[in-house]
Amino acid sequence: MREGHRVRNKTLTRADLAEALTERIEGLSREEAVELVESFLNEISSALIQGDQVKLSSFGSFGLRDKKERIGRNPKTGEEVLISPRRVLVFRPSNIVKERINAGLTKQRAAE
Repeated sequence: MREGHRVRNKTLTRADLAEALTERIEGLSREEAVELVESFLNEISSALIQGDQVKLSSFGSFGLRDKKERIGRNPKTGEEVLISPRRVLVFRPSNIVKERINAGLTKQRAAE
């Protein structure tokens, strides 16, 4: 999306992504854009489900990390609870994305 196009602190949704595609790609219908976004997200999800890492050049990589079983504590009661082993999704942004985020933060602070 173009800078300043979205309202700050708004969640970016599938519909927002589809709208951005229809604005940027001439001749692409709204339905085709929605289908394209869904297909893209399904490909990423399928790869992760199969245990593959997903790398998007200049954006970052998605992967899975296995967490071991451990003892946790209920913060309200202090009671110890066994936390079962599980897989968690991790995202590592590229240096390019990190630089863009930090540059945007610098601009935002300068405007305040």
